[in-house]
Amino acid sequence: MTVEVKVEETKVAEGVVVPQEEPEKDVVVEESKNEVKGAAEVKEVDAAGDVGPKTVQKSSSYKEESNFLSDLKEFERKALSELKLKLEEAILGNSLFKKEGAKKKEVEKPLEEEKEKEKETKEGKESGEQEGEKTEDVKPEGVSEKEKTVQEREEEEKTEVVIEGEKSEEIDRDVSIWGVPLLPSKGSEGTDVVLLKFLRARDFKVNDALEMLKKTLQWRKESNIDSLLDEEIGVDLSSAFYMNGVDRKGHPVCYNIYGVFENEELYAKAFGDEEKRKQFLRWRFQLMEKGIQKLDLRPDGISSLLQISDLKNSPSPSKKELRTAMSKAVTLLQDNYPEFVAKNIFINVPFWYYAFNALLSPFLAQRTKSKFVFVRPAKTTETLLKYVPAEEVPVQYGGFKRESDFEFSSKDGEVSELVIKAGSTETIEIPAAEVGATLLWDLTVVGWEVHYKEEFVPSDEASYTIIIQKGKKMSSNEEPTRNTFRNNEPGKVVLTIQNSSSKKKRALYRYKTRKNASY
Repeated sequence: MTVEVKVEETKVAEGVVVPQEEPEKDVVVEESKNEVKGAAEVKEVDAAGDVGPKTVQKSSSYKEESNFLSDLKEFERKALSELKLKLEEAILGNSLFKKEGAKKKEVEKPLEEEKEKEKETKEGKESGEQEGEKTEDVKPEGVSEKEKTVQEREEEEKTEVVIEGEKSEEIDRDVSIWGVPLLPSKGSEGTDVVLLKFLRARDFKVNDALEMLKKTLQWRKESNIDSLLDEEIGVDLSSAFYMNGVDRKGHPVCYNIYGVFENEELYAKAFGDEEKRKQFLRWRFQLMEKGIQKLDLRPDGISSLLQISDLKNSPSPSKKELRTAMSKAVTLLQDNYPEFVAKNIFINVPFWYYAFNALLSPFLAQRTKSKFVFVRPAKTTETLLKYVPAEEVPVQYGGFKRESDFEFSSKDGEVSELVIKAGSTETIEIPAAEVGATLLWDLTVVGWEVHYKEEFVPSDEASYTIIIQKGKKMSSNEEPTRNTFRNNEPGKVVLTIQNSSSKKKRALYRYKTRKNASY
């Protein structure tokens, strides 16, 4: 059946990040495919929902830009070719990294002969004043020859330079980043993908992109980022930052849960002093590196992440340690991991974050801000379902994904949708033809506020209907429901949803039948 997805207008604004992750209103920042607007248009969202429902359209800005040469514009192909030439020269010329040696210093040696000459000249002048024409006895050619020798020696000594650390260095043709060779002449298909990330981050300005790449390589070298995946970091922040599932387009999803830092012990463990804040940064970069390991850096691969930052109960910006660490993390991630985030969604955004976001905004690139989506608590589930399938959205956010859940898999089929019109009632029927089978189902209604009940209706009209769950009013903050039923006779499970509100409701559900071996 055709399913309509309801959504209310959300408000658009320039975003920023922190208490984050990645930092993270009832606002959506939309990026135009052809241009990035300098000032985002902002539309207030009526919490009561006076705006009429409409079908949810997938944002065209969410589609990753193509990495195929044939899809690039002429100026983009030209910039890529130019960057590859400059990068090849830098690698073969050993100029990709900063040189620590090559210090020049003047070598000073005692010029005894020069001193003697100066002494003799001085004495000669004094003698000449006293003895007059006695100086005529000195042979002109001898003096001239001596002075010339001393002058040449002086010039040689003054210009004699020793260059320390200047040794013939072996060219490193195997320089790489994220497992992708950077030497263009190697012909790796991932090289263009990586270089395009740096070009896009710098609006296809070749010199700026090359400089950004050099700085990133230097930072990775100095910070030992390449060995970070195997590093044992003292602090464990897996409850705050973790990878979980994929979105509708296959991007791995990274969650940043800032509410956990309400716990003073965890807060102190992460931000208590300068050393702990350094560990926090390394832990965050390690997670980013792990996320990149899940990507496919080829022209036809998924080469970026979706980031979801939950600001519910997150510490306010008054927490200086958190604010400082997050600001630094945001800056370093932006500078050294260009174009690795397809979309950055901030959910459960509190009102105070708007002001905080305004402070951070000037430090973020417009391209980065254009990927931000800010969502107020009432819109969390609806917004996440726009980007992430229900089976991949964690249950606490209104989806069906549960920890250590082996009941459902991709083989059980996709989640189905049903629209319940305002003031109407709809039913979902789960057939139970085999006796002794166990029926299992998940169901949620976006925004709930409906009346819901579950029953088993036997095929035999003489049998009694069995109430599985009594009818009750489901509040707006109810989590998805999961239930099971084992039938002793043929029939069907009937799920009834009564919508008494003035708005359409969207129900999501899935079910499976598990046969009982004893039958």
